[in-house]
Amino acid sequence: MFSGRVQEDASPGLGGTCLKKVMDLVGESVALRVPSDVNHVEAVVELISRHCFSGLCPSSHAVFRLRVALSEALANAIRCGNRDDPAKGVTVSAELLPDLIRLSVADEGDGFDPETVLPPTDLDALDRDTGRGLFIIRHMALQVEFNERGNIIWMTLPRC
Repeated sequence: MFSGRVQEDASPGLGGTCLKKVMDLVGESVALRVPSDVNHVEAVVELISRHCFSGLCPSSHAVFRLRVALSEALANAIRCGNRDDPAKGVTVSAELLPDLIRLSVADEGDGFDPETVLPPTDLDALDRDTGRGLFIIRHMALQVEFNERGNIIWMTLPRC
């Protein structure tokens, strides 16, 4: 399910054309629900990134940050939140602001307390298989927030 407009023509314009396209998309959002299957992550990341940068001339760094943060958040939601349960889904949304992108990823799991997740660089966490995705997300996004239950993550990223 989508809300907002997805422009298929993602070719960057020049000068005023690029600015006009940016202003046309400000305030718009896109949302979709996907099954708990990591095989869908790449397609979702491609669709969301195309929408978020449509008509812009983003830096490769901004595109990289969005793609990596969203990939990690989706993988965490599917694997950790929904525990690969095909009966559950993940909802992804992107809100476009003039200079920022606000992404959310929500799973149907029980949630968790993100404050209890040790960074993988912590000596007590070096041999654990958890925490790497959240560590990467926190380094890619400008701001990371969770709902109280811990099953929704909001990530704010640069748009250009």
